[in-house]
Amino acid sequence: MANNKDSIKDNTGATENQVIILTDRIRVINTHLKINKKDHSSRRGLLLLVSKRRKLLKYLKRINLEGYKVLIEKLNIRK
Repeated sequence: MANNKDSIKDNTGATENQVIILTDRIRVINTHLKINKKDHSSRRGLLLLVSKRRKLLKYLKRINLEGYKVLIEKLNIRK
């Protein structure tokens, strides 16, 4: 998602952009935790980010179902 940073930079308050930013951070922390298995404070931070992203996706699904489906497909976060 790094290639979309120019469009995200203008409107970081949009729900879709918040989800994209959170997904990038989740992926970075996830790779960190694969190397550092005992880093529990980062694990807690990861859980908080995943929870926040889940709430935003729930909101987006309720407000804009088509946008939700496009975003899920674009980020490849649901099966």
